[in-house]
Amino acid sequence: MSAGAGPRSFAPTPGFTVLALMLCALFTGLGVWQWQRGVAREQQWSAFTRGAQVVVTLGDRALADLPLFQRVSVSGVLDGGHQFLLDNRSFRGTAGYEVLTPLRRAAGRVLLVDRGWVPFSGSRRTLPDVAVAGGAALTLTGRTANLPSAGLAAGRAAPAATDPWPKVTSYPSTAQLASALGEPLEARILLLDAQAPQGYARDWQPPGISPLRNFSYAIQWWCFATLTLIVWAIMSRRRRQA
Repeated sequence: MSAGAGPRSFAPTPGFTVLALMLCALFTGLGVWQWQRGVAREQQWSAFTRGAQVVVTLGDRALADLPLFQRVSVSGVLDGGHQFLLDNRSFRGTAGYEVLTPLRRAAGRVLLVDRGWVPFSGSRRTLPDVAVAGGAALTLTGRTANLPSAGLAAGRAAPAATDPWPKVTSYPSTAQLASALGEPLEARILLLDAQAPQGYARDWQPPGISPLRNFSYAIQWWCFATLTLIVWAIMSRRRRQA
């Protein structure tokens, strides 16, 4: 009979057991966290789909009075002289800017219209031409949305007061844009519909990664928790002393 053969007993050591339980709790918690993120993302994606079904006339209401991603119709005059270029924005893998143009309404605060994406010119000194045709009142349709936000503070850059218009900015807050503009702004922005006039490249998608990816990450973490218990159980079986 080989040295490794013989009856075995289940005798886990306290230290190894504590370590296994800690890892199991960690992996389980990470799985729950990812699952909750997936549920929240799924709700956002559902809201994005529902918001396209009906166009609501905004009137004198604020964008924040309506559900996020709701399609609205709003009238006003685009202010081409005071525009913002959101830096570090890509479209189908190509670097560029998203153009935020103030829409001055007859009633209600000024709101920013995201007119879409324009490509990077190759030099920071040469900004793209985002002029607005005419200055007459018009009616636009689009979705209510929040300003894009960066995950790291290092990616943020408020519009510089000394820079000419249009001002380049990266992941600014509404307060920073309002300060640069010199007047209050709507808390949310309008994502201009693809078929609406005065826009650039637009292909709006639900925010963030697919909920299925979060769910798959959750299952992976739970598999790690299960594997930890299996390894602990196998390694805790010891050969009985004769």
